[in-house]
Amino acid sequence: MRKYHWSVCVASRSCHCLELSVPTASANLLSSLHLLKAFFMLGLRRLVICPGSRSGPLAVAAGILERKCNLQLFTCIDERSAAFFALGAARASGTAVAIVTTSGTAVANLLPALVEADKSGIPLLILTADRPSSLKNCGSNQTVAQERFLTSACRWLGHGSLQGLSTMSYCAINLLAERAWVEAHGIPSGPVHLNLPLDEPLHITSGDLQKLLDTYRFDCPTKPKKLDSVNIDYLGCEQFGEIPCFISDQPGVIVVGPWRGSNLRYPAFIKSIVRFQRHTNWPIFADPLSGLRGCSELKSITTYDLFLDKIPVDIGIRQILRLGPMPASRQLQQWIKKTGGSQILITEGDTRPQDFLHLAQQWSGGFSAWCNCLPEQFWNMTSNSTSLDINSWLQCIEVKTQNLLSQNLSLVGAIREPSLARILENLIPTDWPIMLASSSPVRDWENFTQNITPHTVEGFRGSSGIDGTLSLAMGLTSIYGRLVLISGDLALLHDSNGWLWQQQISQLKGQLIVLVIDNGGGGIFEQLKIRPKSEGLRYKSVMDFEKLFTMPQSADHRILAAAHNISSYVITSAENIKSALERAYSQSVTLLYVGTNRFYDAHLRQEIRSKVVPIMKQHLP
Repeated sequence: MRKYHWSVCVASRSCHCLELSVPTASANLLSSLHLLKAFFMLGLRRLVICPGSRSGPLAVAAGILERKCNLQLFTCIDERSAAFFALGAARASGTAVAIVTTSGTAVANLLPALVEADKSGIPLLILTADRPSSLKNCGSNQTVAQERFLTSACRWLGHGSLQGLSTMSYCAINLLAERAWVEAHGIPSGPVHLNLPLDEPLHITSGDLQKLLDTYRFDCPTKPKKLDSVNIDYLGCEQFGEIPCFISDQPGVIVVGPWRGSNLRYPAFIKSIVRFQRHTNWPIFADPLSGLRGCSELKSITTYDLFLDKIPVDIGIRQILRLGPMPASRQLQQWIKKTGGSQILITEGDTRPQDFLHLAQQWSGGFSAWCNCLPEQFWNMTSNSTSLDINSWLQCIEVKTQNLLSQNLSLVGAIREPSLARILENLIPTDWPIMLASSSPVRDWENFTQNITPHTVEGFRGSSGIDGTLSLAMGLTSIYGRLVLISGDLALLHDSNGWLWQQQISQLKGQLIVLVIDNGGGGIFEQLKIRPKSEGLRYKSVMDFEKLFTMPQSADHRILAAAHNISSYVITSAENIKSALERAYSQSVTLLYVGTNRFYDAHLRQEIRSKVVPIMKQHLP
């Protein structure tokens, strides 16, 4: 899919190698400065620095660009947290964020975030300092095969000169930056790793630094340089192969997963799906991360996970349009597999295989482009009355199920996790984006919310790990300005170093509310079939479920927050949630603590599912 044309640099002062008389320390800084400046001219506006000596020239260069060109600079002592912060900022901004690290194990710590970035199609630039080739494979300290650490998750691995970055011409550095930028923002977007050897001496003196600043020319463009890169908006439909098509007068359903396209293309996506549903009358099963829930122009089904396993296989649906990644619902996945029929899967430029059910024909040119490329015959057909009947039937089940939830999920008294999702949806203002941590929070939001009001809902389900939860939220906050994170206790504890971002978020005047649901361990595992009904001594002699699965911890989240100068409030009842949120709205970073009982909540989830059965029996088609 990718085709690049790299122009050859003409002879100019920007293409010359550095004078041999320039000391290596100054040459390291000049080459590092030129590299980062090249990225800035391409559109880089945010960079995260992790501590290290080998990466010193890159760090000093970033500091110079912060002062001269307003490059937004962040610092982090934990490379793992830094990468997740950058990932959150890149998701919210739609543009790559750079991370600078030193050599050695620092590079290995980046991998978890890059795995998510790869799966979710989020651009990142990884700039890792390394030893020159003369110090490789000879026992030199802190020297490892770091260039191989991240390759499985990267779109491209680029190398500086093995003798050192300072030996490269400025023309070669420009080409390296351009290639990395295009690869990171290609189709699909994703992480790019530049491994940059730097030879000693690494650090310039303060006197030489001042001389450099006095003589170096800083051009800081306000508009990024345009490159001849691959952009899905400029590709014709034929670039993605034959356009698959449905019969519009036959019944079907639309399944919409998490949005994985660019932020700029989302309005056109909404407009197209409204047009498509109005023409076909097909119902929409919308994932909470799709952005479609609460959209008044659409008729979406949101409680599908509670009833799809009870729907007869043959209800007349013969076609399934799948947009983006598969939603998290296992019930939906099984229903799609049983229904079969003609299935088309459309991705927003990601040509990698996305159909793990092996049932659909995939087309990767984007949904808006697909709609525009459909033949006039499709749009001239009138929708089948059966489609309208199926949609009306499913809408009736949706209403009945929502009424059931309202009756069974108490909004007062002791807090139950399914109820909490419903309460928060109504209390959090629509101008506060919400991030749902993986595990129970995103699933409870999927199943138990009313979806009346539109919220920007973020989640990172590319690889669906609990890694980096708090750091991701901090990165999102650095762009959005405000955010509510809803997280389980283990996910938050797993990334407790994320609290270290508090000071920098405060300096940006950002606001982050972290609502932690502490159920004493991995509550989601309570729903496993292997979970015993009781923890008697007889069962423990076979398996200790608590030890092997839920793994409760003794750490106190409020004490951890206080150690980072973060205020926390304990919410003891559903009635107190509103006042706690109102207090948090006036602060920078706040922890709201909710204690729940995972045993009771697991039972409540099962009880609600069982109560949906009579609804289905009353409304069979």
